[in-house]
Amino acid sequence: MIGAATYGQAASQAPMPRGVVTGRVVSPARTAYRALTGCDSAEAQIDSDRAFDRHVLASILAVAATEPGSIVDRCGLGANDFATLMTGFFPHISVLFSVLATGEPAEDDEVTMLRDLLLAHRSTHGEVSRWLAALVARRAMEPNHLWEDLGLRDRSELTRLLMRHFAPLAQDNTRNMRWKRFFYRKLCEDDGMVMCSTPVCSHCNDFNECFGDESGESRMADRRRQAELQASSIVS
Repeated sequence: MIGAATYGQAASQAPMPRGVVTGRVVSPARTAYRALTGCDSAEAQIDSDRAFDRHVLASILAVAATEPGSIVDRCGLGANDFATLMTGFFPHISVLFSVLATGEPAEDDEVTMLRDLLLAHRSTHGEVSRWLAALVARRAMEPNHLWEDLGLRDRSELTRLLMRHFAPLAQDNTRNMRWKRFFYRKLCEDDGMVMCSTPVCSHCNDFNECFGDESGESRMADRRRQAELQASSIVS
């Protein structure tokens, strides 16, 4: 199992989080990430590829676990894959999280198409890239920037994820197009369709929709800030 011993030993020594820390309310996603990793997302050390993969998986699961509905539907992994991921990367809490995951995610043609596109361009072997293909494809259906709906800290982490695990595809994004737009452009090209109204991007009225800024506050940071504002208003 990839990283099971390394991650299991480190994570099992981490203290379990409490719902309230030093009198402040902790957002559910932040609590879930800390339960998985033993630290806050902002403090995650991602120098090695394995540590980065663990951070990415924890970020996605933390966000998916705190949204309405079944976690398998929110993250796109079936119960068996979910349990294997948890045992391999987060064994100290695998039983608790796996109880939340039953059955298979709902079928969706767009998710399947994007997942298959990612799978066809894998640059790493093993289960992690297969899981990430499903996770990224499902989270791409959410309305925000993709890096936000993956629970990541910024767009650069998404770019690193894609360059690491799906390099042949990611390297085609030579103009730094927004990743969701880029994925759909590739799907249309594969089907021989024309998605865009103009053949040259610089002449298109929707240029900013495809290439505009993707900076902003991560979802976990935003939820933490909202929770702290609510807590301060209750105290006052």
